[in-house]
Amino acid sequence: MPRLLKILFRSIIIIFLLLNVIVAFHAYKFTHFYNNGELSIKKKEEKTGWDKTKEMFLGINAEKKRNDVTTDSTFKTVYLKTKDSLQLEAWYIAADSSKGTVILFHGHGGNKSGVIKEAESFNKMGYHTLLVDFRAHGNSEGNTCTIGYNETEDVKLAYDYIKNKGEKNVVLWGISMGASTITKAVKDYQLEPRQVILEMPFGTIKDAVKGRLKMMGLPVEPIGTLLTFWGGTERGFWAFGMKPQEFVSAIKCPVLLQWGKNDPRVSRSEEEILFKNIPNTNKKFVVYETAGHESLCKKEAAKWEAEVTAFLQ
Repeated sequence: MPRLLKILFRSIIIIFLLLNVIVAFHAYKFTHFYNNGELSIKKKEEKTGWDKTKEMFLGINAEKKRNDVTTDSTFKTVYLKTKDSLQLEAWYIAADSSKGTVILFHGHGGNKSGVIKEAESFNKMGYHTLLVDFRAHGNSEGNTCTIGYNETEDVKLAYDYIKNKGEKNVVLWGISMGASTITKAVKDYQLEPRQVILEMPFGTIKDAVKGRLKMMGLPVEPIGTLLTFWGGTERGFWAFGMKPQEFVSAIKCPVLLQWGKNDPRVSRSEEEILFKNIPNTNKKFVVYETAGHESLCKKEAAKWEAEVTAFLQ
C-alpha cells in the first residue's frame, strides 16, 4: 500500500506540474501579440491535426490586428509616449460643432478601427473623438498585453492629451477590456471625466478568464485560477488584484453601464455587482436583449444611439 500511495502521489505531482506548464504557455500566448508578418499564421481551415495539437499544449499565436479603416483629411494621427518609451497611435476626429470630446478604448485583441462606428456616432452627436490603439494592439508599439493593468497608463496619456487641448468636457468610452481599464485609470490617476460609458467590463480578471474558458468548453477550475496566476506572474503584476467591480467606487461622475443579454464572457451578476458599487446616483444600467459580447452600437444601433444620446444630454 505505501508503494502504491507513493506512485499515486508522484503521478499527481507530475500531472500538476504538467498542467502548470501547459497553462503557463497559454497565459503567455494570451498576453502576447506578434507583429504583423512575424509569424506565418494559418487560417482555421488550413490547420492540420498537428497544428491543433500544438495549440492545445502551447497556446494559440496571435498577431496584432491591422487597422483596416481608410483615413482621410478628417483624421489626425496622434502619437503618445509611455514611460517605457512605447509609442501609441491614436486618431483624432473633429466634429462640426463641439459638445466635448469622447475618448474611445477598444477591447482585448482589437484596435481603434473596431470602434470607428461608435466614433462616427459620437461625431454626429457633435463630439470630437480620440480613438486609441492600446499598447501591443493595432499600430501601437509593444507586444505585451496586461488585460488592463499597465494599459491604465494609456488611458491617462489620452486623457491628458485632450485636457491639454483645453477641453473641459471629456467623456471616456470603453468596451470590454477598454471599459475595465477606464475604471482602473480613474482610480489610479484620479481622473475627472465629465461622464463615463462602460460597455461589458469584466468584474475581475479571474471572471474574464472564466468566461473565456466557458466559451472554449474547458473546466473553469483549477484552470481559471492557474491562468490568472501565470498571466499576471509572467507580466509582472498581481492579476487577482485587477478588480474593476471595486475600482468603480472611485468614479464620481455619471456612468452609463451597458451589457448584452447573450454575452457568453461577462455575466449579468458581474455587471450588477459593478453597477451597485458605482457611488454616483446618476447612473444607469442598460441591457441589450439581442446582443452578445460585441459592439452594441452595431448590433442594436437605434437603441444604442437613443440611450447614449439621452445620457450625454
